[in-house]
Amino acid sequence: MMVPAALLLLGALAAVLAPRLLARANWADREPVVALWVWQCVVAAVLLCCVLSMTLSAAAAWQAVRGHVFAPAPHHVVDAYALAEASPWAAATAVALACGGLWSAAMLVREIVRARARRRRERAELRVRAPLLPGEEPGSDRLVVLEGERPDAWWLPGAAPQLVITTAALRRLKGSQLDAVLAHEQGHARARHDWLLHSSAALANGFPQVPVFAAFRDEMHRLVELAADDMASRRFGRLTTALALVELNEDRGVFGPCPTPQAHVPQRVNRLLTPPDRLPPVHRLRLTASAALVPVVPLLVAFVPGLRALG
Repeated sequence: MMVPAALLLLGALAAVLAPRLLARANWADREPVVALWVWQCVVAAVLLCCVLSMTLSAAAAWQAVRGHVFAPAPHHVVDAYALAEASPWAAATAVALACGGLWSAAMLVREIVRARARRRRERAELRVRAPLLPGEEPGSDRLVVLEGERPDAWWLPGAAPQLVITTAALRRLKGSQLDAVLAHEQGHARARHDWLLHSSAALANGFPQVPVFAAFRDEMHRLVELAADDMASRRFGRLTTALALVELNEDRGVFGPCPTPQAHVPQRVNRLLTPPDRLPPVHRLRLTASAALVPVVPLLVAFVPGLRALG
């Protein structure tokens, strides 16, 4: 029964220490795509620790589960896990972790249902503000122009994704600035950033006391915007993308002294105007490979007794 406890301890350490370590990293803003991958790998490792600990605890507590989990394994491999000497807490641990898994799934379903309901409301409002013309079919246009006094642009994901932009934005944006805004929103859609936001929100709402999940949600909101900014700036230039951000947001008070929900916009503009040096390709590859190995650590911890017995 040492392996399930070790997995729980490993998951707890990762949940507490990983946000602190990643917060100290000075490369995240330089490589937001790599940072997104690293965060996903860390969260996957924490969840994998819980799943493996739950499985081994259930195998120790109930013979029926043990028979399914270790069905193809030789007897000496099963003996290496010392499941017969399970503590009375094995069943409680397995049930608690299973409840946590069900709760996580419920939070994800709730987040998806809310997102779909919100999307339906937005599309209904869009049909009211931009009614279909005779002969026009719903979802036939990927770009919708709305009458509006506030410059704005956003992407509506879904089976028929649409980019919505207001007439005020069309008047404000000059030259390639409009193309940069379109490229930014298309970057969100191509990378499926909405799924990252839903998953991180579900985990953070379901387990608000777990540091790694709260930090995961906050960083996803920030990093997906930086990644989309980079996608746009590579095609139309950093200055053009920065000016487009300023034109869309200068009337919202985001550049004033009082904090607003869009307080990250000035930092994004500064980052575009004074771009940090990108990491060398070898360094990026090393970070990507190292992050991919993080979820392997719980698997190694779980399989070490069996591998030793086979050796």
